[in-house]
Amino acid sequence: MVEATTPEKRDFGIQAMNNKTKTALITLMLLPPLIAGCGTTETRPPEAEKPSALFYPPLPNPPRIQYLTSFSKESDIAVKKDGFAKFVLGEKEQSEREIEKPYGVALYDGKIYAVDTRGPGYVIFDLVNRQYRVVFGGGGGAMRKPINIVIDEDGNKYITDTQREQVLVFDREERFLRAFGEEGQFKPGDVEIVDNRLFVSDLAHHNIQVLDKETGELLYKFGSVGAEPGFLMYPTNLAVGPDNRLYISDTGNFRLDVYTLEGDYIRSYGGLGRALGQFARPKGVTVDRDGRIHVVDAAFQTIQMFAPDGHLLLFYGEPGNEPGQLNLPTDVEIDYENAGVFQSYAAPGFQLEYVILVANQFGPNKITVYGFGRMKGMEYP
Repeated sequence: MVEATTPEKRDFGIQAMNNKTKTALITLMLLPPLIAGCGTTETRPPEAEKPSALFYPPLPNPPRIQYLTSFSKESDIAVKKDGFAKFVLGEKEQSEREIEKPYGVALYDGKIYAVDTRGPGYVIFDLVNRQYRVVFGGGGGAMRKPINIVIDEDGNKYITDTQREQVLVFDREERFLRAFGEEGQFKPGDVEIVDNRLFVSDLAHHNIQVLDKETGELLYKFGSVGAEPGFLMYPTNLAVGPDNRLYISDTGNFRLDVYTLEGDYIRSYGGLGRALGQFARPKGVTVDRDGRIHVVDAAFQTIQMFAPDGHLLLFYGEPGNEPGQLNLPTDVEIDYENAGVFQSYAAPGFQLEYVILVANQFGPNKITVYGFGRMKGMEYP
């Protein structure tokens, strides 16, 4: 279970908030779990003035996370032609392309990759060249229900497809290379890369299968169905921390489990409940370089961030369709290498350390981008 936060804990905002702010935020976490497919919040008309920066925790507390921007459709990234250019070129209006129902997300070399389960395929938001592209695969690489994506240092994409029951591999140029997984072997939910090994979460057999990254050969597997510590129930998303431990969203058991890379159980975070530090439907998970753990709760539609010892530091996001809000979030990923690409979105004085991408299955903000950092001139615990 998560260690209870005491007044002596040095956190990023919960203890620093005044009573009014704290009460409002805790009330948000006590909302009943939302069911997938329910109605969503209506989008308000745009404000006449640019809204002030959205921070977590809110000012005047020293902020750690800021909402930066979101991406959903081609016009969010592509260079727009002015009216005169369209008149001269005789360009016809075309329906705009938009990602329909994303699940997995990744950021590599200035490009956001978002898996579209309804595409089916993956969408590329090229932040540098301001281009939008969709990859469906073809022939042996045709996707049926792609879910998650991880990208290795060479730019190869490993995509789990729950309908094909395989892990599909595409190269840096989006060309299909190979597929891993024999008939009946697994129903892959997520995949992580460690050296020459692929860690695949198996939704069918409630375990983790470890494959050779080049050949797809099964090296070993661990975990079995059950509710007790050391057992798994619908392991969905995976992450590998700087401590070389595997973090598993044990969705059916409402907790986050931690294992060694060899398959030995270490500990769990959370448990079923509506209080801070508990979960209703844990999904995406990621760990930063300092061991801070970010966990998506698709039911509460928020993200909780834990310290390595398990106590809750803060949470960010809230249900809705306004900028910075979440609508059935699934995956969360951290990226250090491309933080500079998003620095222009940050408020004056807020210096980004890394960016956080969150995929939302519904609403107008399919890929929500936050930044983790520090405000210049403010003291932090």
